[in-house]
Amino acid sequence: MRTTFLAAALAATALVPATAPSSGAAPAGHHGATGQQHARSAPQAAPAGLAPCGSGQLCLWAKPDFKGAVQAHELSTVDIESCVPLPAGSSAQALVNRTGRPVTTYQSAECAETGEFETYPGGGTWVPRSPYTVRAFKIWES
Repeated sequence: MRTTFLAAALAATALVPATAPSSGAAPAGHHGATGQQHARSAPQAAPAGLAPCGSGQLCLWAKPDFKGAVQAHELSTVDIESCVPLPAGSSAQALVNRTGRPVTTYQSAECAETGEFETYPGGGTWVPRSPYTVRAFKIWES
């Protein structure tokens, strides 16, 4: 499975204003050179100027830059490690993962790995422009 934790972290931190206070901590989703996320990293609030998404939610927007219709998914309504296709006729081009678990998004509505797919850390990842149209996702145990 292809994962891009560092790319997701860079995408999220690239949008934080330069005037934002720095705590000296590593950016969300970045945990050293290995690119691995700790199992239960603390959820973060939305960085200034980025789209809100509730703690414990995966939020998907129809258009880039967190615009258009939004869909919010929670662990209580999703089967862990199962393919969850978006409703017929809908797709997403921006997302926020605050589930506390890794989420893989898929270009394919069947979660097929023949199309594009990316995995994003769950402690707080903001992706204003997905590299492809998202049609399905999986939330992983950890």
